[in-house]
Formats: sequence, C-alpha cells, structure tokens
Amino acid sequence: MWLITTFIAALFVTAVGFIVPKKYKLGVLSMMLWGAAVMILIDHVLGYEGGEFLEMETGGLITNGVVLGIAMLIPIFTIWEVMVLISKRKGGPDWS
Repeated sequence: MWLITTFIAALFVTAVGFIVPKKYKLGVLSMMLWGAAVMILIDHVLGYEGGEFLEMETGGLITNGVVLGIAMLIPIFTIWEVMVLISKRKGGPDWS
C-alpha cells in the first residue's frame, strides 16, 4: 500500500505543479516523489515471491501499509520545505 500512497502523492503534486507558481519548486518535489515511487515499484517487482503484490500489512516496525507510506513521505516533504525556505530566504540556488 505504501506504493499506492507514494504514486498518489506524486500524481497530486505533479498536477498541482501546473497550477501553482514556480517559486514553490513543485517540480523538484514532483521529481523526488516520482523517484521514490519508481524505487518502491522496483523493490516490489524484484522482491515479489507470489501472493499479493500490494499488501496492507508489513512485517516491519510499522505494520500498517498506509502509515508506512505516509512515514516515507515525511522526509521527502521536509527536504523540499527546507529547499524552498533556503531559496526564499537567501536567494539561494534555483532548483527548478
């Protein structure tokens, strides 16, 4: 399910990126989310051993798939927010 949450976030940010001004650097956020979604998809494909492809529960520390997906998105959004704040505050690098 964490694959689905990442794909939905990537689709949503990509769609909003066409509407919102470029000063929010949504292109960078979109690329980070699509990169994460592709990496998770590759992990699912290479680790597939039969059975369900999209699982609702995990065997790790976070047992709910949706919560795991949200937990995986938090660092991505945090890094993006820091990039936007640095860019606005210092007139820093243009990460368009």
